[in-house]
Amino acid sequence: MAAEKIYWHLPGFCYFRQLNYGVITLMEKYPEAFREGYCVGSVYGTFPGAIWNGGRVVMGSAGKRDIIATLNLYNSKGVPVRFTWTNSVLEQKHTYDTYCNLIMRLADNGLNQVLVNSPVLEDYIRSEYPRFPLISSTTKRLTAQESLLHELDRDYYLVVLDYDLNHNEKILQKLQERGKARSIEILVNEVCTPGCKRRAEHYAQQSRAQLEFDVKDLFPCPNANPNKTFEECRKRPAFISNEEIGRYIERGFVNFKIAGRGMPQQYVLDAYLYYLVKEEKREFVKKELEKLTARRA
Repeated sequence: MAAEKIYWHLPGFCYFRQLNYGVITLMEKYPEAFREGYCVGSVYGTFPGAIWNGGRVVMGSAGKRDIIATLNLYNSKGVPVRFTWTNSVLEQKHTYDTYCNLIMRLADNGLNQVLVNSPVLEDYIRSEYPRFPLISSTTKRLTAQESLLHELDRDYYLVVLDYDLNHNEKILQKLQERGKARSIEILVNEVCTPGCKRRAEHYAQQSRAQLEFDVKDLFPCPNANPNKTFEECRKRPAFISNEEIGRYIERGFVNFKIAGRGMPQQYVLDAYLYYLVKEEKREFVKKELEKLTARRA
């Protein structure tokens, strides 16, 4: 009997493009080096400078040819590109943005996906781009059981669990009992502090900074952690270890998200090696990734 497919959603489809493509390629070439049943469910993020983007500010721009090339890179492997269209301060006028609509038109093939937060933008996408599966973002901060269950009753492809609930046994049990585990995506390695009362404010500030192209608008985070390493992340309260992942899978959870946008590439690489690769194969996969990324540089 084939192993249950477990879907991993990887960060930074632009910024970590070579690393992500390398992981996808090695999963095909050396499946025995990776954990059984694991596959890439999507690569998420944004093209630089898109005002619909939220969560993390990403400045810059991408031309049409670059957009098409990036989409084809992943889609040719059967991997959806998932846009973080989670800007929480958008108004109706912003839905007509030329650049974001160009991206959507180029990606509108029934495979690619969208993370949503703003009702205004969500309604627009549902109307204009109905082929995109919609994922309810963790930036909505749905921490109450009833609001989470209500969200799951709507027609979202997936709902990303607020990481404050990663170890909330009562809610995890309820999701399992309701048969909703497969509809949940769990963020396994978030570095931010659970229970932070300013997180929604931080998301809004990042949204405004993206909308106004204000790269110097920095948020005075009270829980900022300068040590951006994966080893440090493993000490954080919301972290889910490999041993715990197995217990989530036993309960029916099959979608897991690796955080990494705005983090150093070394952090992301360490997370990939830890979660996706068999322990005895990590050095081999690391060396193969180095070869692939050097070849494509």
